[in-house]
Amino acid sequence: MTAVAAPILRPNRDQSLLKLVAILTMAVDHTGVIFFPGVLWLRVIGRIAFPLFCWGIVLGAERTRDWRRYVLRLAGLAVLSQPFYMLALNHGLWDLSVMATLLLGLLAIQGMRLKWRYSQVWAPILCLVVAASLRMDYGWRGVLLIILMHLARDSRGGLAALMVAFCLYWGGGGTVIPRGLVMGLASTPITALNRGLVELLGLFRLQSMAILALPLMLVQTGSGLRIPRWLGYLAYPGHLALLWLLKILLDAL
Repeated sequence: MTAVAAPILRPNRDQSLLKLVAILTMAVDHTGVIFFPGVLWLRVIGRIAFPLFCWGIVLGAERTRDWRRYVLRLAGLAVLSQPFYMLALNHGLWDLSVMATLLLGLLAIQGMRLKWRYSQVWAPILCLVVAASLRMDYGWRGVLLIILMHLARDSRGGLAALMVAFCLYWGGGGTVIPRGLVMGLASTPITALNRGLVELLGLFRLQSMAILALPLMLVQTGSGLRIPRWLGYLAYPGHLALLWLLKILLDAL
C-alpha cells in the first residue's frame, strides 16, 4: 500500500486582505510618530505593517506577468513618495523611504528567480550591499527579510521559524517596551502572576513586535477581497501627504 504524502501547508496568499491590513497599521504607526510620539501602543500596532509589505513583495513577484513593469512601478512609487516621506516624517534627502527597501527586495528575488549568469548568487548580495551602503527605512535587514521570505514562501513552518528568529534578532538592539505599558495587570487579584507577566513583557523589544504579523501570514483567510491596484500603490505617498497637510493645519491653529 502506497503511503499518501501529507499536503504541504502553504502560507496565506490572500494578498488584498494582507495589503489592506498593512496599509491600515502603517497609517496607525505614522500617526503615532507624527502626532502622538509618546503613545507606544500605536508604534506596536505599526510593527505589523512592514512584514506584511515584505510578504506582499514575495507574492507580487510570484504572480506578476511582467516583472520589469513591476520593478518600474515600484521605482516610480519610490520617487513619488520621497518628498512626502521627507516632509511628513522629518527626513533628509538621502534618507530613503521604505519603497527603496521593497524595490531592492524585489530585485533580489527576481535575480534569484531568473538565474541569469548566476544572478541567484550575485543579485541578492548586490542588493544587500546597496541597502547597507545607503540610508533607507529598515535598510539591509529589511531586504534580507524579503529574501528569506521568498526562500520560505511555500512552507508555513519555515516562514514561522524564520519570523520568530528574525524578530528576536531584529529586536535585540532595539527599544525595550517599558513595563509601564502593561502595569494595568497589577489591578487583578493574582499579584504574583501579574508581577511575572510584567517582568516577562518588559523584556520585549519594540521591533520584535513585528511577530504580530505572523498569524495573518500563516492562517488561510480566503476573504475574496479585491482592492484596486492604484489604491495599493498610492496608499503610501497618499497617507503621508495627508498626514503632512494635517500637521501643517494643526501647527497653524
